[in-house]
Amino acid sequence: MTNISVQYIPVTVLDVDEALVFYRDALGLEVVSDVAHGGFRWVSLAISGQPGLNLVLSAPGAGRSEQDAAALAELVAKGALGGLVLSVNDLDSVFQTISASGAEVLQEPIEQPWGPRDCAFRDPSGNMIRINQSA
Repeated sequence: MTNISVQYIPVTVLDVDEALVFYRDALGLEVVSDVAHGGFRWVSLAISGQPGLNLVLSAPGAGRSEQDAAALAELVAKGALGGLVLSVNDLDSVFQTISASGAEVLQEPIEQPWGPRDCAFRDPSGNMIRINQSA
């Protein structure tokens, strides 16, 4: 069987610069590349502990028609896309850092009935970010 791994996780954001402050400064991800092409920009961020896996921030119009970009921007602004689930070894510390950044808190750290202790935020564009305490 062929080994398959995830390399990029696309995250559509309304403002790449604003999102970059959240993902880089509040979540602590490292910028791997910042590429502009055709009036759009893609920023890849490394996830520590998972070499080769990157979140890629881009605006709704990057590589899409105007109609698709408008529809996607509306969904992002509503927070209607799937969001991300991340795992950290010190949930309380990460929660404090992200809270101090001014991010919208959706849920403070709690023990979930289905198992994990987690919290949730919205990034500046409205995407939900859920963070689990790793075992």
